[in-house]
Amino acid sequence: MNAHHINKGGAAGPCCFVVFGANGDLTKRLLVPALYNLAATGLLPENFAIVGVVRRPMEDDVFRQSLVDGLKQFATRPVDQAVADKLFACVTSVVAEVDNPDSFRDLARHLEKVESGRNTGGNRLFYLATPPSGFAPITRLLQEVGLSQEVEGGPWRRVIVEKPFGTDLASAQALNRQLLSVLSEDQIYRMDHYLGKETVQNIMILRFANGLFEPIWNRDHIDHVQISVAETVTVERRGAFYDATGALRDMVPNHLCQLLSLIAMEPPARYSANSVRSEKAEALAAITQYTPEQAILNSVRAQYGPGIIKDTPITAYRASQDVNPKSVTPTYTAIKFAIDNWRWAGVPFYLRTGKALAKRKTEVAIRFKDAPIAMFRDTALSGMGPNTLVLDIQPEEGITLHFNAKVPGPKIDLAGVGMDFKYKDYFEAAASTGYETLIYDCMIGDAMLFQRADGVEAGWAAVQPFLDAWANAGDRGLATYAAGSEGPAASEVMLARDGRGWRPIA
Repeated sequence: MNAHHINKGGAAGPCCFVVFGANGDLTKRLLVPALYNLAATGLLPENFAIVGVVRRPMEDDVFRQSLVDGLKQFATRPVDQAVADKLFACVTSVVAEVDNPDSFRDLARHLEKVESGRNTGGNRLFYLATPPSGFAPITRLLQEVGLSQEVEGGPWRRVIVEKPFGTDLASAQALNRQLLSVLSEDQIYRMDHYLGKETVQNIMILRFANGLFEPIWNRDHIDHVQISVAETVTVERRGAFYDATGALRDMVPNHLCQLLSLIAMEPPARYSANSVRSEKAEALAAITQYTPEQAILNSVRAQYGPGIIKDTPITAYRASQDVNPKSVTPTYTAIKFAIDNWRWAGVPFYLRTGKALAKRKTEVAIRFKDAPIAMFRDTALSGMGPNTLVLDIQPEEGITLHFNAKVPGPKIDLAGVGMDFKYKDYFEAAASTGYETLIYDCMIGDAMLFQRADGVEAGWAAVQPFLDAWANAGDRGLATYAAGSEGPAASEVMLARDGRGWRPIA
């Protein structure tokens, strides 16, 4: 492991940013706008190069123009032409294919030439914007031709891999073994773009930098936790991919488990990547492993049927392009997790995610236990509302605390009120893709917002009982819900059994 001092806030050190899958959608929609935003805020190094790895030869000017067009279409802020020109001046392209080892030697020669011209010091960041099937062979070939090796005191070499990281526990373990056979753990940056969102990063600050919250962040004061990721989008033209994946695999072991781990983790010994990631992995490892019968009882899976979203008629999931008409792949899932440790014993964590729902919303709601109401027994106040802390992650980022207050006037009436904090009201933050922080952190070697192997595997271990139980159940228990609705009725029933209910999505 190369020793280095992490200095956040200034421009990253010299490096070459190498993108596999450079002419794909991810690069145009997210990576290029993110790199531009970093350049516009002075966080990219002066000695910097972008090398796009493509599958077919492209003139540099043609490749450069495709990135320029992508920035024009997907920029999150007004484009300063001088900044854009400087950024794109350092762009080149090269062909490399996993079934052609010689092409990786061509890549090595190209990088040496670029690094010499741009004076990047040999530091390399490889971004694998490819299908997951490319992760293992690409990293193996990078190692074979000497592109990813590090030596003590020499330049750093890092690799970013996107989700999905495996399709179940066994495949995630296998992929970790493959990557760790050619890279060290500190070279691998497993990206979950949710961790680039400000509210997600703020969860630790909220808990551990405020004496108000941490003393009551436990089973004595918290009744339950709800984590919701609702989308209005359908599977659109991704039917083939989605039908092989589904809501559980697509969202729960990564996005939702990352949110859960930040809420449930113990205070880390220090604010460092290893300390934080160890506590997150411990929280996920403490999730109760259900039997198949318990997994069925504590979960709901459903598909959307026809409906209307924003005045647009939606066809049923099974009628979507490239979807099996008899598919049992869920587009909605709700799960009740139990965390078997001292802090959370008896506190249920309810997770739900789905497509074609009434509103796009991602939130974490911490529902506190009700106050004793003995003194209000014979008054109108006996129906007090719950105290809830809501962390809004999208579409707007902020935090709301719901509590009870007396309505002004001579009558003793009560109303639930909310104290709202919205990021946009307090901080002047330019719109971003959410990738800026993650790319920058990788450049400076700060892995806190990236997943470690044990954290990835703990997330998959938590959902594996549901994958197994559902596979054996076939279409038994598969519910439906109208597109544009709040989800299936069975989801409400699951919480009603515990005397609880979901917060409305819309």
